[in-house]
Amino acid sequence: MDPGPAAAGTPRTPPPHGGEPRAHPGLTWSAAVCGLLSLLVMAGELGPRALGMGMALAVLPVPLYVMMALWLDRFEPEPARTLAQTFSWGATVAVLIALLLNTWAEARLGGLIGADAARTFGRIASGPLIEETAKGLALLYLFHELRDEFDGVVDGVVYAAMVGLGFAMLENVQYYGEAIKQGHQSSLTTFALRGVVGPFAHPLFTSMLGMGLGYARERTHPGTRAWAPWLGFACAVVLHAVWNYAASRDDVLFMTLYAAVMVPAFFGVLVIIRMSLKREGRVIREHLETLVEQGVIDADELARLCRVRSRLAASYRAWRTGGLPSWRERRELHQIASELAFHRWRVLRGLGHSDEADNQREAEYLQRLQALCRSRAAVKSVTAPDVAARPADPAPGAGPTAAGEMSAGG
Repeated sequence: MDPGPAAAGTPRTPPPHGGEPRAHPGLTWSAAVCGLLSLLVMAGELGPRALGMGMALAVLPVPLYVMMALWLDRFEPEPARTLAQTFSWGATVAVLIALLLNTWAEARLGGLIGADAARTFGRIASGPLIEETAKGLALLYLFHELRDEFDGVVDGVVYAAMVGLGFAMLENVQYYGEAIKQGHQSSLTTFALRGVVGPFAHPLFTSMLGMGLGYARERTHPGTRAWAPWLGFACAVVLHAVWNYAASRDDVLFMTLYAAVMVPAFFGVLVIIRMSLKREGRVIREHLETLVEQGVIDADELARLCRVRSRLAASYRAWRTGGLPSWRERRELHQIASELAFHRWRVLRGLGHSDEADNQREAEYLQRLQALCRSRAAVKSVTAPDVAARPADPAPGAGPTAAGEMSAGG
């Protein structure tokens, strides 16, 4: 589909994030070295066969879990590069930090209280504290340095899920490898526990800190911004400790604690995400209402932009009527509109950069959004006769869009 002359001279991607720090190549190499060292340590303990089979089992379900985590961020999806770096931190740097510090702590405590007691203490107390700190460092960096990418609770949960999935993937390599060395039955039990029953354990733990940081970003009161991250971190450590304690006991106790603690915590996070998505819809409405008065978008378009379900329906209609190019253009319109709204929100809260950079970015977003809206209007005028000649669409609820759509606007 021809995008129309109005959009021909404008870039197809969102404008660059002026003033935001970019990843240094040294960070990528550091992560690669940390990941390699972690695997070398595991290889020394497991052997090549158990390591290879453990890696295969650990990596296999990761794409599904990543897609499920990314589905949460419907209004303002985070940059793929940042998400990949966050996942890599969890799978490399955080794992190596936890591996070294856990080993050191257990060795020091072993000389004081005995090896068995040190192992138990490490599993229930020092281990969760060390591991949540190692994962949380990535979230703290994003919160302080990438202000344009960390707007609230939803972003905090998404980033926490990515770093947690990365950590869990490499940690599972060791658990699966040890189970494979012990025999077939142990392998099945470990895979059922870590790969089926608890695939979201680490993302769930770290999401507590992510929500605390996101809540702090949304609020202006200094007291709230101070205690929310610490409360989130404490919840992450406690949940992690409960999980480790339950996993070290008999199956009955594990399933009891899993049902009484982990399942409610998981659904509680989903409820909070739903509430946060509604908040994001309100932010978009409040900061884009002036565009309706200026004639950039109409009231119906603004209403669609403020609800996840309406966005999904609009994307589906674009694909159905115009194919992949139209779907991509519709998605870009949604993305640019969200970026503009949250850019305005950040500037009003004093989270912008210099006045010059903020104004330039505002102008770039507006230019691209106007071009996309003109393109959509041109396509509608061309396809309107064809659409009018087609049979009527199915009744609401009868089409594919009625299933599986999550509403963020009520």
